[in-house]
Amino acid sequence: MMHARRLVRLALAVALVAPFVGVALPAAAAKREARATAAASGKTASYRQFTGTVVAIDAASITVEKGGRTPKQMVFARHADMRSAGEVEKDARVTVYWRDEAGKPVAHRVVVKVATSGATN
Repeated sequence: MMHARRLVRLALAVALVAPFVGVALPAAAAKREARATAAASGKTASYRQFTGTVVAIDAASITVEKGGRTPKQMVFARHADMRSAGEVEKDARVTVYWRDEAGKPVAHRVVVKVATSGATN
């Protein structure tokens, strides 16, 4: 008798939850598929950004270093259509807008920060 009551409660719980699980699974599968498609194409919805000082620059890459408590250095390949705001040169403070393409960071836009004078008269 006791087992029958538990079985009825379990069947009732499954009957109440089953319609919601059927709706949630296709939506989650669609999101997962969209992420996999975006990752396979190498394009993400937005750019990432990295701010620091240019330590090396050449025709194919830009190396930017961020100081602070946890210093980090990143080497970016230049995208063919890379835009820049300002003169990108060594020791310039920049923000690099980049995407991960084929497992490598690729710079799409570089914004040079203007040095401001700290002294006021």
